[in-house]
Amino acid sequence: MSPSSPSLGWLGIVRLGLVQTALGAIVVLTTSTINRVMAVELALPAMLPGALVAMHHAVQLLRPRLGHGSDVGGRRTPWIIGGMAVLALGGVGAALATAWMTTAFLPGLLLAIASFFAIGVGVGAAGTALLTLLAKQVMPQRRGAAATIVWMMMIVGFIVTAATAGHFLDPFTPLRLVLVTGTVSVIAFVVTVLAVHGVERVRPLDDGQSPARAEAASFRVALAEVWADTKARRFTVFVFISMLAYSAQDLILEPFAGNLFGYTPGESTKLAGVQNGGVLLGMLLVALAAGRGIRGRHFGSLAAWTVGGCIASAIALLGLVLAGVIGTDWPLRANVFALGMANGAFAVAAIGSMMALAGDGPVAREGIRMGLWGAAQAIAFAAGGFTGALLSDVLRSVSGSMAAGYTSVFALEAVMFICAAALAARIGNVRIALRTTAGDATEAGHTAAAPRAAALAAGR
Repeated sequence: MSPSSPSLGWLGIVRLGLVQTALGAIVVLTTSTINRVMAVELALPAMLPGALVAMHHAVQLLRPRLGHGSDVGGRRTPWIIGGMAVLALGGVGAALATAWMTTAFLPGLLLAIASFFAIGVGVGAAGTALLTLLAKQVMPQRRGAAATIVWMMMIVGFIVTAATAGHFLDPFTPLRLVLVTGTVSVIAFVVTVLAVHGVERVRPLDDGQSPARAEAASFRVALAEVWADTKARRFTVFVFISMLAYSAQDLILEPFAGNLFGYTPGESTKLAGVQNGGVLLGMLLVALAAGRGIRGRHFGSLAAWTVGGCIASAIALLGLVLAGVIGTDWPLRANVFALGMANGAFAVAAIGSMMALAGDGPVAREGIRMGLWGAAQAIAFAAGGFTGALLSDVLRSVSGSMAAGYTSVFALEAVMFICAAALAARIGNVRIALRTTAGDATEAGHTAAAPRAAALAAGR
């Protein structure tokens, strides 16, 4: 095996997944729990925590610059650890700021702004470096499964932290908020340091890229080189459109179920659980079918699953359009589950494909490529929910129909997913077709649709 050959085994992938778990643990406290405390316990205008959360997304425009920094240094581990340190400090600072607002609002607000800025920088640095390290060190046939493992472990971080922190936060006091957030942040940082220790065994710059040349290239020059690559440019547009389509229904799906189908708050919350269950199943399906294979056989490449997931998401959204027309006779739960499943398949397949594209091109710029795509995702995700809700209100006012307001947004999302699928199918000559030899998959070359999601993944 050459020095630069991918060498990360399953244990290494799980260890890096722990970093995502730690990252998710801090993020869920700051963007969800602290958000709620500001709006409910402190009775502040909802736009204030909303603006702080939006700012943490906007700050991630720095991702390309942070990725370039890891390219120049040649190692990703310091950026992961450093990013998590900044994120942990931001999390503690956000809790302190919230507590401070109860006695001195303006100083607390200033600290909150600085803390959420730090959270955005920390997530951007650690997340970009982590994805780049995975792209460099995971074998092609394991990328789908690796993406599934890492993102499912992030979701586990959300769930475990929310349940555990929720238990210790009651009865609520500002001091409890600071203690719980501080404890979670310290644990997350320690877990990160232990998880990445010794994982990065080779320097990416040893693979033929001259360190002197990499250090001499300015950020603007490096970014221009990446943007000049047609595949990278199309991929960036794909990420933005697909994530905008993915997130536009975030704030309107539950109101849609409540207003048109008579769902109670509890029932609409359960509907979100149904959707997330579909996301997890879609992720697992791709990992099994296109990654390690089912009974030694592979069913489609990651590229095909990405395009297919976009198309399936469009079909599921058109189903929601029909739901608005037909009404309560429509199987809404099944439709939402199908949407989640399609989203999950598209997201994890796209992330696996993205790992292949990260190092593609005449100059090794894995970090800046990951950063560029991460920034596009962050912008789209920050804008998607707000844009979807705004369009729904405007269209409902113009048409005079509540159903038309919701279904018009769903239809627009479907169109965006179709456009994303078309873009994905045109991305260069990158084929991630996987073969099986003696029960073990090997890479057959690179191809035509290398998108990503995210996020969120997808389910986030």
